[in-house]
Amino acid sequence: MQVLLPPGWPRPKGYANGVSVQGRQIFVAGMIGWDGDGVFHTDELAGQVRQALQNIVAVLAAGGAKPEHIVRMTWYITDKQDYLAQQAEIGRAYRDLIGSFSVAMTAVQVATLIEDRAKVEIEVTAVVPE
Repeated sequence: MQVLLPPGWPRPKGYANGVSVQGRQIFVAGMIGWDGDGVFHTDELAGQVRQALQNIVAVLAAGGAKPEHIVRMTWYITDKQDYLAQQAEIGRAYRDLIGSFSVAMTAVQVATLIEDRAKVEIEVTAVVPE
């Protein structure tokens, strides 16, 4: 993976502006903070992020991919202030489950998600080198 950073731009914190890769693509649908049986174990955002990331890792593994193959993430969160207040714990979950590498990432606050208890939904694109 090659991180794309235009000349003179400062390096973004925690993500990349763009990446360039070649290989087999895996697209992971939006994962929310419930387990594989559709059960929520917490209503806290950071806990739901951790579970959503665990779900992503499980789907990637089913496709023969690992977290380091992630090239793009889109996060949908229902409360920006809650996200900012729990950013340290969310970052810890990210590093524990995904790693510390840079991916192209977007985060968007939305009014609500389809599942009433969901506070976050994360989509992923991964590319496995051939």
